[in-house]
Amino acid sequence: MSVTTDAHEIAGDFRRPRNTASQAKGSIHDDATASKLGFRGGTVAGSLHMDQYVPLLLQAFGEPFLEQGNVSLYFRQATVDQEAVRAFVVPTPGEARARLRMENEAGDLISEGTASCLGADEKTELHGRARGQTPAVPGALRLLAACKVGDETRDVPLRAQAETVARRLETIPERIPAYEPTGDTPAVLPPSIAVQLFRDVEKTLWSRIEPVVGLFGAIELQFLKGPLRADTDYVGRGRILALSESPKTENIWYQAWASDPKTGEDVGWMIMYLRFLKASSPLWRDAVAG
Repeated sequence: MSVTTDAHEIAGDFRRPRNTASQAKGSIHDDATASKLGFRGGTVAGSLHMDQYVPLLLQAFGEPFLEQGNVSLYFRQATVDQEAVRAFVVPTPGEARARLRMENEAGDLISEGTASCLGADEKTELHGRARGQTPAVPGALRLLAACKVGDETRDVPLRAQAETVARRLETIPERIPAYEPTGDTPAVLPPSIAVQLFRDVEKTLWSRIEPVVGLFGAIELQFLKGPLRADTDYVGRGRILALSESPKTENIWYQAWASDPKTGEDVGWMIMYLRFLKASSPLWRDAVAG
């Protein structure tokens, strides 16, 4: 493994990510819905921004990043379709760790966090933030009233199709050769598609009261035994880590794991922080407006 030994900053080029979910009416990616909720327009999913860091992390850590890397990002500000953003990686001298950030052309902070290439890593941006959450007061949650910290789901089939990766490559802001299949070896999943893979645990892990609009607050991906690949079966499980609220949102933090169905060994995990906007729900609309 190559470890950067000086504290130089690795900066990417400005890219213009596409809002690939703009046709999802009633979601935060829909211009009309997002504008009504106070955003500048339909937002680009934070998971899509994660793809922009990969070439910089490969420069910092080398190919082992795809085998055992961690990227842990907290999203500070939403962006809109084709808004120019730039990723930065600042390696920690003498360690396989780095600080991450993304900025727009005005210098506004879009996301920040950590990365590492150490295998299972719990000294990350999101592990710290999840542990530091102030629990919601009992009875305070309306949208997530059916959820409890510690709730779990198991034996969830996980699989990302090669066609899904191919569609992502049509708009991905940064490509690497590993995203293409070679011979009998399936394509490596870009972070944005790995997030989709892990999110299948949501179907049985928790429920929310509709209608409501949500958005990503933070995401962490950890690879443990080589990269996650397309057209490959995994078995998922998940656990709710924290439930909280703010004057504008109800929030859920959960962790999902993917394992090899043949060996039962974990091959990766995701931590997801989701925020649900109270102003988008009739359960809260009058209270928020007042």
